[in-house]
Amino acid sequence: MSNNTRKIINRIWLHGFFITLSFVTLIPVLYALTISLSSSNSLLSSDFSFIPKNITLNNYALLFTEYPIIRWFSNSFILAISTLGLALGVSIPAAYAFSRRTFKGKQSVFKTLILLNAFPTILSMFALWRLMSTGPVSLINTKIGLVLIYAGTMAIFGIMNMKGYFDTIPIEIEEAARIDGGTEFQIVSKIVLPLAKPSIIVTGVMILIYVWNEYIFSITFMTGSENYTLAVGLYSLQAGEISGSWPLFTAAALFTSLPVLIIFLMVQRHMVSGLTVGGVKA
Repeated sequence: MSNNTRKIINRIWLHGFFITLSFVTLIPVLYALTISLSSSNSLLSSDFSFIPKNITLNNYALLFTEYPIIRWFSNSFILAISTLGLALGVSIPAAYAFSRRTFKGKQSVFKTLILLNAFPTILSMFALWRLMSTGPVSLINTKIGLVLIYAGTMAIFGIMNMKGYFDTIPIEIEEAARIDGGTEFQIVSKIVLPLAKPSIIVTGVMILIYVWNEYIFSITFMTGSENYTLAVGLYSLQAGEISGSWPLFTAAALFTSLPVLIIFLMVQRHMVSGLTVGGVKA
């Protein structure tokens, strides 16, 4: 057997393996889709099939007629976009400063941020509650308070990830731009940021996913069904052993996951370089 034939066979086996693995990982999604299209409130049965015998869209219709899922979607969208803007607005200049500037206490501050990020956020719950509930204006049950918590949490991740990516950009490019008369703003906006686009996109996607799926802070600091996010609203629809509808729950779960899936498919080509380079160099 020649080397070319062996390479072709190995490539066919490799592609076949990953195609099979992809189908295996899709089984839970297909299972949830089947349940959501079923009229029977049963997860397991002897005659279960991935193609329901009685396909119905009533479960999806109920989400929009009987439950305020559009309101929950709107709350999550506002929180995600606001957090994204604030977190990137803080982390991008901070990451660039840690990468390119020299100042007293630089390493100590950066190590402190890494240390703070290592602790579970649940440990700060009581302190955050005291900070948000005291003072002239209470931030409990407000989107502003929740955005501040999310942005403070994800800004540290953004700094660490993007700082590592900024380190990989040759400083000679910036020096050449300065010699040509470019200002600091022009150098950063027209040279550095376009080169760091994969890291910025990945950081933004990670922030969106975090806010979209976050449950603990949103259920703690926001009360009332009109203030629910999609994650909290999904939990309220969770079916139990006695009551609840599993088809309705799975329909809501698929609807909740759809925006994240669309965003991921749009930026997937930036994911590998944006995560690996920033993670290795940080």
